[in-house]
Amino acid sequence: MGRRLRIVTYNVHSCFGTDRKLDPGRIAEVIAECDADIVALQEVDVARARSGGTDQAQTIANHLSMVSHFHPALHLEEERYGDALLTALPTRLVKADGLPSRGEPRGALWVEVPFDGVKLQVFVTHLGLLGAERVRQTEALIGPGWLGTPMADDTRIILAGDLNAISRSPSYRMLARRLRDAQVDAGGRPAATFPSRLPLLRIDHIFVGAGIATRRTFVHDTPGARRASDHLPLCADLEIV
Repeated sequence: MGRRLRIVTYNVHSCFGTDRKLDPGRIAEVIAECDADIVALQEVDVARARSGGTDQAQTIANHLSMVSHFHPALHLEEERYGDALLTALPTRLVKADGLPSRGEPRGALWVEVPFDGVKLQVFVTHLGLLGAERVRQTEALIGPGWLGTPMADDTRIILAGDLNAISRSPSYRMLARRLRDAQVDAGGRPAATFPSRLPLLRIDHIFVGAGIATRRTFVHDTPGARRASDHLPLCADLEIV
């Protein structure tokens, strides 16, 4: 039996809650309740006037005693906005880059996490709102610059993020042909994450590749989580086999 770890993916909505309150500390508290080893975040602000000029990725990481890797999909002078990966495990940043975008710029983050004798390749992303745009972005993600890169035998792949894609969408189906949806893999009925006050849509996803077994998934649905962001955190307990 391999070792287990928990990963969470969470769109934090720039730390603005459904009550319109800006509170990175509250986001950190919700993440702490999830007790995750690896945290994939989307819609993170760094040095943006609207959120008080703070580095939200670093602020949340400090609360959790973790390190952070951040990629700004949107970069306007000093203001940045994008995706982050947080963990207390060892890490190596492999790649952080943009994805083909016609509307709001989108990007992805690739971080290697050595764990239990293997190298986890963790990809964090936030895909666009338009279906055709998501298809182009997914094609890029599964292509030679990202998931299609030749990897060693001790590689294990995890992709997590807000994909803005339900299970019937073309971009979801493209990823599902390459990787396994952790919620489906775990059995039972997959749970929705958006909107947080009344979750109806399953658009936040965790995908896993060969050598990873999904033992359990759950949506962290608490009163605090429903206030902290417009998405709920999706958690997965994975076993490296």
